Amino acid sequence: MKKLITCMLLVLPMSVTASLRHYAAKVETSDWQLSDATRLQCELRHSIPGYGAALFTSMASKQLNMEFELDMLRLPKTYSVATVFSVPPKWMPGEMQRVIADMPIRKQYNGDLPEQAAWTMLSELEKGFWPTLYYQDWYNQYDRIAVGLNASNFAEPYMKFAECVANLLPYNFDDIAYSVLSYKKNSVELTKYSQKRLAMIGEYLKEDTDMELVLLDGYTDSYGGRWNNQQLSVRRAVEIKDYFRQMGVEPTRIQVTGHGEKRHISPNSHDERGKNRRVVVRMAKP
Repeated sequence: MKKLITCMLLVLPMSVTASLRHYAAKVETSDWQLSDATRLQCELRHSIPGYGAALFTSMASKQLNMEFELDMLRLPKTYSVATVFSVPPKWMPGEMQRVIADMPIRKQYNGDLPEQAAWTMLSELEKGFWPTLYYQDWYNQYDRIAVGLNASNFAEPYMKFAECVANLLPYNFDDIAYSVLSYKKNSVELTKYSQKRLAMIGEYLKEDTDMELVLLDGYTDSYGGRWNNQQLSVRRAVEIKDYFRQMGVEPTRIQVTGHGEKRHISPNSHDERGKNRRVVVRMAKP
């Protein structure tokens, strides 16, 4: 009896030791896909069987940017931290794994990492290493989790992803959602700066046609008759509406208002009145 108890005590610590559950695509099924490729957003996706997916995303912006997101089938139940390593595959003998970053785990949210860590993961994948996340399982206290990104079949999709990122617009919706277009005197012709600004908006609208509402408010200076100025302000706004319609915005979502020489933003002196000749563009998305 005493011998049996001793054996049970020797076995018990082994049974409560945390085991490792490893999620990763097999070499032959590793699938990297460019799942979104426009001038507004580029997304590189990698499926992780039984776990979810890994996403690398870059958005149109004035600054180059990158983000990593771990899309989990089972969202975290607690707060914790995962450590991200660059792990050499078994066919790279002698190579050492190294730490890339710590990823905060937030309750009921997918995991994510900022730009520097995301770029590092991509460069390690390019070299053939497997970025792998390790953390304590939040559903089973006896298990640790490893989530690996298989570098197999990575090169070609990554090349397309890099080309997509290089072609992103150098501005985003917030940069153009409120724009003031200025006009030459007694004319529907935009100034050179405003022509460039309108072209920027047009390039954006070609990519993002899901615009909920576009408000166009036309204004003039006080030079000329009041009725003529009212009609001129409408003409200016209508021409912008026609331009946006050609870019794919539904006409029913564009509202035009002509204010004539009302609501000045600058004195109507000879030097300052040009600021009052304008169309204000305001855009809203769902």
